[in-house]
Amino acid sequence: MSNNRILTMAQAIAEAIGQEMERDPRVFAMGEDIGRYGGIFGATGGLLDRFGPERIMDTPISETAFIGTATGAAAEGMRPIVELMFVDFFGVCMDQIYNHLAKNTYMSGGALKLPVVLTTAIGGGYGDAAQHSQCLYSIFAHVPGLKVVVPSNAYDAKGLMIEAIRDDNPVMFFYHKGIMGLPWMRYYEGASTHVPTESYTVPFGKAAVVREGRDVSIVTLSQMVHKAQLAAQELHGQGIEAEIIDLRTLVPLDVDTVVRSVTKTGRLLVADEDYLNFGLSGEIAALVAERLDTIALKAPVRRLGVPGVPIPYSRPLEEAVIPSTQRIVEACQQLCKQPLRTAA
Repeated sequence: MSNNRILTMAQAIAEAIGQEMERDPRVFAMGEDIGRYGGIFGATGGLLDRFGPERIMDTPISETAFIGTATGAAAEGMRPIVELMFVDFFGVCMDQIYNHLAKNTYMSGGALKLPVVLTTAIGGGYGDAAQHSQCLYSIFAHVPGLKVVVPSNAYDAKGLMIEAIRDDNPVMFFYHKGIMGLPWMRYYEGASTHVPTESYTVPFGKAAVVREGRDVSIVTLSQMVHKAQLAAQELHGQGIEAEIIDLRTLVPLDVDTVVRSVTKTGRLLVADEDYLNFGLSGEIAALVAERLDTIALKAPVRRLGVPGVPIPYSRPLEEAVIPSTQRIVEACQQLCKQPLRTAA
């Protein structure tokens, strides 16, 4: 077992796909620019040379067509991986995702299995504007029938991808552009981690306690995990010990780990790069609120997320709407100073 090499998230995802293609001839990949280019975010790098164009298929720019093709191939016993280049493009193929991929197993009474992994890039922070910078995983977590995976580092990305490929249900696999380790994009280097050479899986529905703490729980995922870690280091110097929970998957969601952490700290900050409106942050806050008979909060729940505006192109405006490390620090400071008001 080799644990000495460090891979980027892009390399880890490509390795996971390659190992599963070697293991199972039914696995293949398709999407725009995934072949010779290796995917614009590197998730299929090097696979065309190993497996050829019959298993690593570049497609026309027609998301409805190739996601529909993947759904049909899965219904016939194949195990496709299909890349939607940016999650923002889901609008042109939502019928295939929402009404077919997510529903047809249920509508067949379980007779039809659809083992499709749909990968897609999320996130802003590099000035790509309103149509290429969203996260939107909450939209898909809202839809029954889809599993939703959002890794924050290379080790998890490989294990979660192998788990996704082997799952008999459709899985949405979201990777943030800012932690893929691409040389042409500013990224958080902490996402590049030690990754074993052999195959392994990371189970769905099992959050990771990234950092132990006693004063406040920061529940988060994806790139925001790295911002939270930087914030926790700064808070440590101020005598505040933050516990960081990396959700890793939204469907299934590890509610128990969140509840245990908030029960211990009594304070909750949900830090998210998706929209605040009707999203993940509200769901986590509600799940905690429903358990106030067992959780004694010391301060009101706080949420950080993107306000209800499109992601701006302007760098200063983009930085104003996407939660930063400093805003996490400030929110935790306020939580640890603000007592929960009780009725007179």
